[in-house]
Amino acid sequence: MVVVTRVDTTEVAEAMRGAIRADGLRPKLVGFLANEDPAARKYAEWTGRAASKDGIDYEIRELDPVALEAALDDANADPNVHGILIYYPVFGAAPSFFGGSMDDQLRDRVAVEKDVEGLCHTYRSNLYRNIRFMDRARTKKAIVPCTPLAVIKCLEHVGVHAKDSSKMLGKVVSVINRSEVVGRPLAAMLANDGATVYSIDVDSIYLMVRGKMSPTNLTPDAAIRSSDVVVLGVPSKNYKLPASLLKPNAVVVNVSTFKNLDDESAVVDYTYVPLVGRVTVACLERSLLTLYKQYHARRTVFFNRNNCTIIAAAAASALLLCVVALEKKLAAAP
Repeated sequence: MVVVTRVDTTEVAEAMRGAIRADGLRPKLVGFLANEDPAARKYAEWTGRAASKDGIDYEIRELDPVALEAALDDANADPNVHGILIYYPVFGAAPSFFGGSMDDQLRDRVAVEKDVEGLCHTYRSNLYRNIRFMDRARTKKAIVPCTPLAVIKCLEHVGVHAKDSSKMLGKVVSVINRSEVVGRPLAAMLANDGATVYSIDVDSIYLMVRGKMSPTNLTPDAAIRSSDVVVLGVPSKNYKLPASLLKPNAVVVNVSTFKNLDDESAVVDYTYVPLVGRVTVACLERSLLTLYKQYHARRTVFFNRNNCTIIAAAAASALLLCVVALEKKLAAAP
């Protein structure tokens, strides 16, 4: 009899969100929704519900795609906005005048200090080069994309991704998705953590190890049969990976909105993570809090009766010290 261990990720998400609530901070996150994609709207709704419970000031701004760049500029310049989130896709694969796609152009439009998704050029470059801090003193963490980070948190939870220096060393992973938002950065993160990764897309398969990516003659089925971990991220209800391809005791993580696994054909025991959405939202909140502490906390003042009294007292003390110093200087003058 085949044993399938289903993993509930609620515990992972709640542990992260509990730490966020304990901080007692109230950063502001603005989400931009400029498409009709039902998955994007669902993600926006999840984000809003979680934010309201966790003390985060969340605002969703719906607008036409052509107005998005100007709106991003306004949010970048607003000191009361601490994080910016874009719900993709916006323009899809439409090309940009500046190279790449229009969605790439939008990703690069978000200020580094407010990019909770970690998708701007600076963060993407750091991710692929395995640069994990923004400064030489290693005091400011680089932000990484939320869904790939959520997958890693789930792998830590099931014991596949070690929390010590070995991380994913010796593990083989197949990632069936090569989008710039999920599949490609996830494959790079796992490779940088020591895994051998097969990046599988509709028409190609690449082998990724730390710092290197090359074509391989291996078939997708052969890659999956050799994998300790299989990540499913195909945005189609018609795609189903036969569970008969799985290695014994493999871990399967479904990041697609649709169930990408045909579990009726299973012949070996495996572990199944059916959803990562809750953990993705928790990772998003954690990234927002990181940005707030690193770039915004010293600039933000919350005016209420108590801290206004403290500020006034501090100002009075500083003024008194200045007066005393001036009197001493005058007394010492000839």
